[in-house]
Formats: sequence, structure tokens, C-alpha cells
Amino acid sequence: MPEYPTPDLAEVELVDVLRALADPIRLQMLRVLADGVPHSKSPAEWGFDVQKSTMSHHFRTMREAGLTETRIDGRTHTIRLRRSELDERFPGLVASLLTD
Repeated sequence: MPEYPTPDLAEVELVDVLRALADPIRLQMLRVLADGVPHSKSPAEWGFDVQKSTMSHHFRTMREAGLTETRIDGRTHTIRLRRSELDERFPGLVASLLTD
């Protein structure tokens, strides 16, 4: 299955990950993706009151920061959190962001 290019997490800096998650929408997206299930890019699934182009920007920002990977299957794009890779590179980071 083809996918958008994602950075090697060994080359990702913590500051880039934190910068990507500084936006409240992207932080909420992380919390949604933490369920371990790949999600579609459909705006209806996410429930945010923003334009489709804004959501695309958030998806791209998270992918370029190494947080997610996006796979393409025909016209369907699915996004998943790179949880195990993130936990290995930045132990405890995701878990700490999921607690209220």
C-alpha cells in the first residue's frame, strides 16, 4: 500500500514533535489516534469545525513531524499514530500527553 513520505524517527528532534503538538487541534488529533485504529481523513470522522484545507494542514504537520503515517488505498487515505516508534524514540511522551 503506498504512503506519503514520513521521516525516519531517528532523525526527528523532540522540539519538532512538541512544536507540532503545540496546536490544540493537533493535540486532540493525537488523542483520537492513540486508540491504535487507523482513521480516515474524512472531516466528518474528526468532528472539528474547520475547513478541509485546514485539516489537511494539520495532517501534513503531524506527518512531517514524524507523529503519523498516512497510507493510500485508492481514494481512501488512512492515518495512524506511530505509537510504538514514538514510545521507543521518546519514552513516556505520548502517555504523558494522553493524561488529563
